[in-house]
Amino acid sequence: MEIGVDTFVETTPDVRTGKTISHAERLREVVEEIALADQVGLDIFGVGEHHRKEFGDSASVVVLAAGAAVTKKIRLTSSVTVLSAADPVRVFQEFATLDGISNGRAEIIVGRGSMVDAFPLFGYDLKDYEELFEQKLELLLKLRDSEKVSWKGGHRPAFTNLGVYPRPVQTPLPVWIGSGGNPESAIRAGVLGLPLVLAIIGGSPVQFAPIVKLYKEAAARAGHDASKLPVAVHSLGFVAETTSLAVDRYFPPTQASMNSFGKERGWGHYSRAQFDASRSLEGALYVGDPETVANKIVHMSKQLGFSRFIMHLPVGTMPHHEVMKAIELLGTEVAPRVREQIARMKA
Repeated sequence: MEIGVDTFVETTPDVRTGKTISHAERLREVVEEIALADQVGLDIFGVGEHHRKEFGDSASVVVLAAGAAVTKKIRLTSSVTVLSAADPVRVFQEFATLDGISNGRAEIIVGRGSMVDAFPLFGYDLKDYEELFEQKLELLLKLRDSEKVSWKGGHRPAFTNLGVYPRPVQTPLPVWIGSGGNPESAIRAGVLGLPLVLAIIGGSPVQFAPIVKLYKEAAARAGHDASKLPVAVHSLGFVAETTSLAVDRYFPPTQASMNSFGKERGWGHYSRAQFDASRSLEGALYVGDPETVANKIVHMSKQLGFSRFIMHLPVGTMPHHEVMKAIELLGTEVAPRVREQIARMKA
């Protein structure tokens, strides 16, 4: 079981002070968080991609490269790269460069993005949403698998037998498919034989079990060994010394963030009752003391069969020292408990 953290480098107003941290300061904090995650033995750190005021992660690979320079073992990934609105050649070059700097620790999670801010910014039409992703993923995988590539598609200039450099340390450079639970996305990942990351941020995670089944079945039909294709889960969470402290610290910024983005999407008011239901054993939030969080990760891994858990931390703005403490506890207290329980189950 791999355990890690990802962030969207959020810069929303602090619910306690009303102050908003600058993008520059939050970016420097994230580099410190990556370094600590490596020190405490976590396996993976991810940085998302957004293009709006509330986030500082528009150039995630730059942040990851800064993290690569201060770490030794932790794997570094996008979470996710909005491939539909990007140039696959540049994406490949950037992550191959990150792979070189980190000596083989880079990964890419590609997706279409739950927010569409990148599309107008880079001149893409949302009516091409599906086609853009399919074509660009095809090109990215070609670039990964061959040093010289020829390409002709509808959304990017064609080229013939051109080399793309640098080449990554890893062969092949890992590419994961990120999905919010769309069956077509899971089936596509299975057909291509690519690992799958499920973003489970609400409802009951068990509802995603049929998606995992579709993914594995599609992989098997396409001739891949489905047993060797990993599934990861990205979920919201927070760890503190006690569950009551975790709840007290985490609920206010989570509620503020959910209500802010909920207005854009037509969600109802996010209540304390919803929060408490979500942090129950069958809910989507992993909030509590180390034992509570570890037990829930193990419980959900049994239900969904995932072998990588990524805690999104924080939601909204939280004090840097609280985020650092949560990362420390995740690495030193939660991860060992999870690995021990998993090892006992397999013995």
